[in-house]
Amino acid sequence: MKVVNVFTWVLFVFLCSGRAQDSVPESVAHCCEGDVLFLLDSSGSVASYEFSRMVDFLSELLLPFSLGEDQVRVALLQVGTEPHLEFGFDAHHSQADLQTALAGTRQLKGDTNTVEALLMARRQVLVPGVPGGTRPELPRVLVWLTDGVDPGDVQEPMARLREDGVSVLVVSTGHGNFQVLRDVVSDPAEENLFFVDIDDISIISEDLRNAIIEIIRAERLQVKAVTSSSARLEWRQVLAGSGHYEIQFGPIQTGQGGGVPGPGTSPGTALGPFQKVTRPGDTNWAQLNDLRPETTYRVTLTPKTSSLEHLNTLQTSFTTQAVNPPRPQEEVLSSVVISDSTSTSVRVSWAPLMPRLVQGYQLEYSALPAGPLHIIRASNRQDYSVLSDLTPGTQYLVTVSARLASGRERAMSVRACTQEVLPPLSDLQLTPMGNESVALRWRGSPDGLRGYWVTWERGESRRSTQYLPPSRLSTTLNHVPSRARVCVSPVYRTARGEGICCTA
Repeated sequence: MKVVNVFTWVLFVFLCSGRAQDSVPESVAHCCEGDVLFLLDSSGSVASYEFSRMVDFLSELLLPFSLGEDQVRVALLQVGTEPHLEFGFDAHHSQADLQTALAGTRQLKGDTNTVEALLMARRQVLVPGVPGGTRPELPRVLVWLTDGVDPGDVQEPMARLREDGVSVLVVSTGHGNFQVLRDVVSDPAEENLFFVDIDDISIISEDLRNAIIEIIRAERLQVKAVTSSSARLEWRQVLAGSGHYEIQFGPIQTGQGGGVPGPGTSPGTALGPFQKVTRPGDTNWAQLNDLRPETTYRVTLTPKTSSLEHLNTLQTSFTTQAVNPPRPQEEVLSSVVISDSTSTSVRVSWAPLMPRLVQGYQLEYSALPAGPLHIIRASNRQDYSVLSDLTPGTQYLVTVSARLASGRERAMSVRACTQEVLPPLSDLQLTPMGNESVALRWRGSPDGLRGYWVTWERGESRRSTQYLPPSRLSTTLNHVPSRARVCVSPVYRTARGEGICCTA
């Protein structure tokens, strides 16, 4: 049994039974946010047994991840004579769907045209902000699984991907062309390049998964709405509804240059006792009140689980603002946040909560550019309100006003957007034209439409796709064998709508 992680050969002898992944660790679930494209060698140089083992390896590798629009998204691109996108990033948002799709993946055979597949990946799949592409400002990862035989002139297209900000990892089940594979991976190579015998590929599951997590891990503890006496913490939720978050915060000394001590600073730098608050596992924010003006605070966030599994602790520091009497109204309303947006509602939160100075709050909202005005009133101990019965896919101007006991008023305005509705496609008609040609015609809703995805079978385990503009309501497909499945799906600004499939 032989495994090489870049430079070192290591001999492993072990006994195992069952799957390597018996349970989903909470440290992996909800850990990450990014788009991962797997480039799978599906050519004739890969034996059927080896291809099956690679697909099983992908299933095991991805099983612990949480999938979804605000989590991890996965795409699979197969390498053959022609590249074939098995499924895109917007195809599967649950593990059940992903595992079913992987189980149904069939080998292409043919030539090893990796260069053409990389060009397709760069121009069509790993493109931020386009329909079916990646999400802007989130990590993008390419994982290439190959047998190492005849990789082709892949250095230049791989270099272009890395220049575009894509992280490249490689798994090779052969031991040739080391220098080529070493050249294409992202640094550090010793953590991103794996050589392994196909029968032992499960050994690298954890190491490869950790390498991916290192790139797409979403660990952010942000401090917002800082005033002289309060601050709002926001973080990425890593607990699946169970457990709780423990937050410790307290004032600390700053260095000679005004900097904040690092995580290793001794407890002696504290200026006062640290306070502790807890928040349930299904939340991602906390409000810190009664802080000192012009003071630097250190905050530590620790996720706690019932299984006592260790999760990473997040830490940050911030400095409160100076007090500016006699104008306390400037601090009364310093932050308005929009969250939990649906197609018909949004949540509006504000901070800080100062019931001694505020008599009550008023929310005014209207659709832009000139919708009717709506008003909601809230008590002086309420720090959020849900706006409902809104119009889907619409931008609203929301103004929160705090009425002070002195008779003055403090107001702040933000914009909120509801999610768009994705109308399904209707009435797909197929007309045979002879010579394996089929004419398609359908009806779609023009509201918010960006285009159409057309997918059809071209033979056993082979599919083709075509993207059409929203003005097109028909097309003709060639090389469609008898009883092949043909599908048309509408593409909207944020997602793909429900389509229709018919048998030719």
